[in-house]
Amino acid sequence: MNTKLTIIVDNTSTGLLKGEWGLSVLVEYNDKKILVDAGASDLFLKNMRGLGIEVKDIDYGVLSHAHYDHANGIPAFFENNDKAGFYIRDSVDANCYGKKFIFRKYIGIPRNLLCNYRDRIIMASGDYKIMDGVYLIPHKTKGLSDIGKRESMYRKTSAGWIPDDFSHEQSLVLETEKGLLIINSCSHGGAANIITEIRETFPEKHVYGLIGGFHLYNKSDEEIHIVGKKIRDTGIDYVCTGHCTEKHAYEILKEELGDRLEKMMVGLKKEF
Repeated sequence: MNTKLTIIVDNTSTGLLKGEWGLSVLVEYNDKKILVDAGASDLFLKNMRGLGIEVKDIDYGVLSHAHYDHANGIPAFFENNDKAGFYIRDSVDANCYGKKFIFRKYIGIPRNLLCNYRDRIIMASGDYKIMDGVYLIPHKTKGLSDIGKRESMYRKTSAGWIPDDFSHEQSLVLETEKGLLIINSCSHGGAANIITEIRETFPEKHVYGLIGGFHLYNKSDEEIHIVGKKIRDTGIDYVCTGHCTEKHAYEILKEELGDRLEKMMVGLKKEF
């Protein structure tokens, strides 16, 4: 179970590699390459070239959730890779909005993505096995629409506006030598909730690490401390966060999590 991760896109740039508000992570698992998200633009292609990675060699794509800063690069991916399908939740649709005052702004996937690339998209339902040791797990925590309402995130349906319950969000779970490694790019459903979900899904396995953003950029110091304590109380060994966590929240999480916390940035490479 040789597992390597490279951060392709994150808010924090390093050297000649640029950053943007978005996330893209390359997973090398045994002899397969998995791209988790494609950022907010085609920047992931430029950064991959800078890192000496060939996009045509990617075997699988995974969309963590249906927001533009993770999905807007997918058309560029398909244009430069002719073999990999993208795995998305079967509840994904072009219907995600953020609300500010009385206005709602579209924040979802490219509007024609599902139509234009239907032959390259695989809909995942329930607990989904991509290959041995690699799984896609949906949220199983109840009441997540309360988080959607609090975050002013909504989905447009034929019956009207409903708070987002993040049923379009999924965790990529990898079996590694150290235990289960979770990648959930924004963790809208709650980082501690996600760790608990994976632990309950794989009760016989050790959950080693969580990698992703925690959507804390808009939270108070008190709220961030609470999130840090909840993550710490799960007993998880390793946490790597960036993107929508942002710098201030990271510093507070560091107080709670100490050495088990690492900062995400473009070009970061890890082996597990």
